[in-house]
Amino acid sequence: MKELSTITERPEIANAISNHAFSRIAKIAEREAGIVLAPSKVSMVTSRLTRRLRALKLSSFEEYLNILETSQDRAELDSFVSALTTNVSHFFRENHHFEYLSTTMIPKFKQKVAEGGKVRIWSAGCSNGQEPYSIAMTILKNAPELTKEDLKILATDIDPEVLGRAQSGQYSGSLITGLTNETITRFFTKSLLNGEETLTIKPEVKKLITFRQLNLHAPWPMHGKFDAIFCRNVVIYFDERAQIRLYKRFANVLETGGWLMLGHSERLHENVAPLFENSGVTTYRTHHPISPSAPIGAYESKGLV
Repeated sequence: MKELSTITERPEIANAISNHAFSRIAKIAEREAGIVLAPSKVSMVTSRLTRRLRALKLSSFEEYLNILETSQDRAELDSFVSALTTNVSHFFRENHHFEYLSTTMIPKFKQKVAEGGKVRIWSAGCSNGQEPYSIAMTILKNAPELTKEDLKILATDIDPEVLGRAQSGQYSGSLITGLTNETITRFFTKSLLNGEETLTIKPEVKKLITFRQLNLHAPWPMHGKFDAIFCRNVVIYFDERAQIRLYKRFANVLETGGWLMLGHSERLHENVAPLFENSGVTTYRTHHPISPSAPIGAYESKGLV
């Protein structure tokens, strides 16, 4: 009876989003996260935002939009963006990048630290955390001595919910896809959590990574240069102008000779191609420092890396 009464207390939600409401939603999505919503996405948007309306006990999308447009509630704007994005990932996804990390990048990192340098890697759009943990495990497998040097992995995402999952380092069900028994034995502990077998990443892996919430279209609160940036299956949400601006910003914070890894369906736009050279499958390397006059956006120095 309690479950039935809870259902009847929910307000009835209008099934359709008007053209005007969809236009308002699209504007907020682009402003807040650079996400481009085509009219063909109206069904997807309706389905995903209906959950937010139910959570807030609202009966119409107009009510929800009034909250988004007039409120200073950053948490709800984050929930809005989270609802519209897909956090699909698994360990060692697009494994050719991790093979390249093993065979090509790690030897360069070893040479750099041997000369007194530091190594900085950024997982931009880290989702549930499988990507930065896969990077860390690849380094531990192939060059554990590097972890005793000045090496850090920064992992960022706009969605605080998935960041919380990433920081916990706990995975079960479909989230453990991509792991071999050998990797599980070496880098995870097993336990039962709520009756389900759960894998928890070991401290030796977790200590290499710093997780932070970050909107890629906002000012970036870090200083220094990165040796590699993994930004895979993220820019597919952005329009061409936002992609070009983001690639220029990446070039600006990469060391000359630093690597940019993109998702399998992503390519550099011709406007930024001169800043990089192709170094493998969806793998690019900077070879020209960006002009200081390029429109790369503002930066703040907070010492994250």
